[in-house]
Amino acid sequence: MQNVDIVKWIATVIQLVGYGLTGLNIVPWNVFAFIIGIVLWFLVGVMWKDRAIMIVHVGAFIALFSGYLNS
Repeated sequence: MQNVDIVKWIATVIQLVGYGLTGLNIVPWNVFAFIIGIVLWFLVGVMWKDRAIMIVHVGAFIALFSGYLNS
């Protein structure tokens, strides 16, 4: 298994944990999980040289972080 696959699966599991925490209304841990998942998925985009993955996760980070600051 390549390094990118390991990061990709760790990021996926962390994102799923974030969804679960959101469903259980466990705040702000859900936001922290999403931020870690977003950063890891951004790194996957860098490893793959995939700008679309990088851009969507920068946008997700900005939206999530600004929502967190405004709450």
